[in-house]
Order: sequence, then C-alpha cells, then structure tokens
Amino acid sequence: MDSFTQIVLGGAVAAAIAPAGHRRAALLAGAALGTLPDLDALLLGFTTTDPVALMTEHRSYSHSLLVLPWVAALIWWLFKRFGHGRVAQAPARWFWAILLALVTHPLLDAFTVYGTQLWWPFTPPPTMWSSVFIIDPLYTVWLLLACVVAWVARARPLAQKALVAGLVLSCGYLGWSLLAKHTVERDADRALAAIGLGDAPRFSVATPFNTLLWQVVAMTPSGYVIGERSLVADDGPMTFEGHPSNVQALRQAAALPAVQRLAWFNRGFMRAQVVQGQLQLSDLRMGLEPDYTFTFAVARAEGEGWVAITPLQLRPAYEGAQGRATLKRRFAGLWQRIWHAPTATGVIAPKAGLTEAP
Repeated sequence: MDSFTQIVLGGAVAAAIAPAGHRRAALLAGAALGTLPDLDALLLGFTTTDPVALMTEHRSYSHSLLVLPWVAALIWWLFKRFGHGRVAQAPARWFWAILLALVTHPLLDAFTVYGTQLWWPFTPPPTMWSSVFIIDPLYTVWLLLACVVAWVARARPLAQKALVAGLVLSCGYLGWSLLAKHTVERDADRALAAIGLGDAPRFSVATPFNTLLWQVVAMTPSGYVIGERSLVADDGPMTFEGHPSNVQALRQAAALPAVQRLAWFNRGFMRAQVVQGQLQLSDLRMGLEPDYTFTFAVARAEGEGWVAITPLQLRPAYEGAQGRATLKRRFAGLWQRIWHAPTATGVIAPKAGLTEAP
C-alpha cells in the first residue's frame, strides 16, 4: 500500500492502544513504525542494482511476520530500558502498540497484488490477496480523519471514539473488497468454464482507486485472456479478450535465474515478447493492457536458445508527458466503465486464446 496510508494506519493503531495521555506521542511513533518496513527499499538500493532483485526482494525480511515481532520486542525493550518515559509508564500497552503498528503494515500490503513475503525466510510464493489497489482513497480517508481528530482531541474520549471508528470503517472496507472479489471470481469461473478455460490459472484484481471495477486475467496455452467486471453496471456473463504471448520463448528460457525468480514472484502471470532479439517479460498483475508497470529484458537469442543478460527494467510506456496524458484518458475510461456496461457482447473466439503459439 502507499506510504501515506501505512503512516496513518500505524498512527491510528498505536494511538488507539496507547494510554490516552500519550496519544500524540503514539500517533507519531505509530506513523514512524508504520512506514519502517518499507525502508528495505533503501537498503536494497545499496546492495544490488539488479532490477529483478530489487522487485522480488522488496517486501521480504522487513515484512515477515516471523521477523517483525522480534523487531517490535527489541524496540520496546530499548525504550523501556533506556527511555525512562512513556513506554516505562505503561509497558504492556506500548508493547502492543509497537507490535501492531509494525505487523499491520505487511498485512495491509498483502491485500494488494504486488505480493508480500509474510513467511520469509521460508519461500512460498508471496501472498497477494489482491482485493485493493495500492492507492484507495476510500480505505485511507477514515484513518486520516481518525488521526486528525485524535491529534486535536488528545486525551479526550472523542479521540478514542474517532480512532476506533476509523479502524472499524477501514477494516470494513477491506472486508467489502474481499466480498466483491469473491463475487467477481464466481462470475469469472462460470465464464471461463464456458470457453474451455475452467482449469486455467487466473487472478482477479481491483482496478485503480476503486473496488467496483475488476479485472480478471487467465493464462492460456498461447497467452492470456482479460475480462472486466463492473459490480455496478454488469449483469450478464463475463466476456474475455485474448492476447498473445511468446510461450515458446518463455519455455526455452525457463531455467534462467531471472526467469525463475520472476515466475516464482508473480506465479507465472507474465507476458513474454521477443523484441530485437531480447526476451522481455511483463508482470501482468500491475498495469493496463498493453502497458505494464514492470517489464524486464532478461535474455538474448543465441542460436536456438537464450542466454541470460544482466536484467534491464524497461520504462513503462505511460512515462513522460504524452504517456501521462494517455494514462489520464485511460483512467477516465475506467471511471466510465464502472457505470456503463460495454456495448459488445459475447466471449472470445477459441483461437484468440486457446491455440498454441507457433
């Protein structure tokens, strides 16, 4: 989730737990603790220049539920032992304030599609519940209002009421996002089964800044299909559009370290393209077709196979003034799509998504 949301979440959690007389200090401490796990990005910048490593090692050790309790205990002990201040006055409450301000960070991140390594150093695929976009004002606003009221009201009962209300409403919004996701996936399962993709790997994700319009991506033997679902405007069967991917090149390069690492991180939801003799892999979970946020050149053609190169992250097409203008138009289109069903009906032709690429 975006850093500002993590700051207000950490502040609200810590201030709701700490003693009323410590409320402003708890808001500040929680804000700092709420953003602390993301400082791993700064450390990674000093240890590697490999963009694949930078992407896949972010949200690892600093977001682990097996690591953060120990970090919380150390911070708590240091302030209790050497601070001689608020933590020493109410050690139990401050322990839980510190712990929960830290661990709610990766738990919230897990609701996004990027992937969070909650169980590092173990290596299951990163958790991605993918029910909210990385920036969602309807989640953040309740926490922001709660923190503002708590800062002004300080030790008065109004502050605690505002904090509890903000946390309840924000958690309720996450609950709604999971319910919406379940509804979309139920409809997607039916539609995909009808076109012969009932067993295809798929994921669903909320589109930017809302939980009313969703995108479902399913992998096929020759690429992938994409369908949209508006919980407001759509009531018929979902429709899907097929898109090609160079699955043959991806299979040939599957043993290369960067390819293996990306496939583990994104669970195989990748588009493969060969451009000027380079194999380029795009993470289908983040972006809007055909432009994706994370695209890496990972190999070059050599004879009948592929040779690893130092991974290179390619700039998204929407960077720059012209690209931003295009992106703005696409966001406007998404907003319209929330309220209006598409005019075209039907499902993809079988050869659009089900035939093997040459």
